[in-house]
Amino acid sequence: MEGAGYAVKGEINGCDLVGVKEGEPPVVIVCEMKLAFNLELVMQGVKRAAFCDEVWLAACASKTGKGREHDARFRNLCRRLGFGLVTVSASGVVDVIVAPFAVAPRRDAKRRSRLLDEHRRRVGDPQKGGGRGKPIMTAYRQDCILCATSLLTGPQSPKQLKALVARAPTILRSNVYGWFVRESRGIYGLTELGRAAVAPPQG
Repeated sequence: MEGAGYAVKGEINGCDLVGVKEGEPPVVIVCEMKLAFNLELVMQGVKRAAFCDEVWLAACASKTGKGREHDARFRNLCRRLGFGLVTVSASGVVDVIVAPFAVAPRRDAKRRSRLLDEHRRRVGDPQKGGGRGKPIMTAYRQDCILCATSLLTGPQSPKQLKALVARAPTILRSNVYGWFVRESRGIYGLTELGRAAVAPPQG
């Protein structure tokens, strides 16, 4: 995906990998990954097709040569849906089994817009796509961390923090993670939870 000129980031709005190539309009591709090809993976692809331009399904290559990627019926299903199909070997080699033959229709403009917005807001690619069990480093969380890190030096007003993070006033009011506390009128500081989240480790 990156070799084809896409900026790729993991775990964007529930999608394992999202690649964006800027333009008018931007091109958005989604790759969903599982350890093995199954119906659930196909269903995820169907759901993503409603708001992206191209869908790829990826799974580990079968060690026995009897995996679904070798089943003509499964490959034909992906072709009919317009999905790309890739396998990943234990050594990391990626093989394209089926290439997407047509652009998937864009029907859900609202979800597509949210996907693009999160991709653009997120700094770098801090989240490995397909991971489970750990908090996702969203653009919102990144902004919260910036605010909290700034408050390590002492209490500040939303206006001061807005120079660093545009949505700082909303972040402080919402206090989603419980990191911020209103110390006086218009002045915010950090809770112990917030300090622990961003303070550098001691020793």
